[in-house]
Amino acid sequence: MKKATYETGLTYGEGDGSFRTAGGVVGVRKLVDAFYDAMCELPEAKTVRDMHQDNLDESRDKLARFLSGWLGGPKLFSEKYGPIRIPVAHRHLEIGPAERDAWLLCMKVAADQQPYPDDFKDYLLKQLFVPAERSRNKD
Repeated sequence: MKKATYETGLTYGEGDGSFRTAGGVVGVRKLVDAFYDAMCELPEAKTVRDMHQDNLDESRDKLARFLSGWLGGPKLFSEKYGPIRIPVAHRHLEIGPAERDAWLLCMKVAADQQPYPDDFKDYLLKQLFVPAERSRNKD
């Protein structure tokens, strides 16, 4: 993650600055819940929603655990699920630019619902493009 210090006084992308700005484990879980709610509600996200199981509990858990460590907090994903391999985990799905962008739209909607500073929301979405793009496996 790129480093940037913004209005919170924390340095995003350094240490646990991003994790703390996101509200720690509780804040990350709220973001993830809002993300999956958006995925279920937005017509633009139907294709991405259809890639998931009907019950989203495990998906919610995995994303929250991934984001915790990715944001500089505890490495909760690897504690429960093992090493993180984003492209491998998604290779069974057909993910092109449209699916990547729908995923990012859901994350934008979710981030906009959080009490994060605007500069952190912008930073977060720019950084999330990287794993979203790494998941893409078709043009």
